[in-house]
Amino acid sequence: MTVWIILSIIAVVLSPLVWLRPSRSQSGRMAMRMQARRMGLAMQLIPQEWPHWLPTEPPSPCPQYHRPRTAREPDVWVYWQREPGVWVNQWREPCEDPRLLEQFTTLPADVYKVEAGKQLIALYWAERGEPDVLQHIAAVLKALA
Repeated sequence: MTVWIILSIIAVVLSPLVWLRPSRSQSGRMAMRMQARRMGLAMQLIPQEWPHWLPTEPPSPCPQYHRPRTAREPDVWVYWQREPGVWVNQWREPCEDPRLLEQFTTLPADVYKVEAGKQLIALYWAERGEPDVLQHIAAVLKALA
């Protein structure tokens, strides 16, 4: 009888530790972020104010994957993916740069925004999909940097 009481007390004490274990989706995101770091990308969660004209509002904070730019006089631009394959700027004008469009077509549908600043190129992504999607993202960021 005392053995059962001791076992039940131990079970009650240890049961909250199960809640500390990350879920399967959290573990997958952590693995993807570590893989991105090994590929030379940096990742951070950034709060965003999304344009009101997007069909569905992306999360805020949103995962941002970025890498430094190498151009001496880099151009600065921002494009949002309004729907899969349709990239528009802040005035909702479609992207007409063939170099950018060639890279944007390889991105998954859950990339919300790609922006190029003076120092880095950044991509805002929902982190869904297989690890090979990360290869495409890294290739695009490298090509645009």
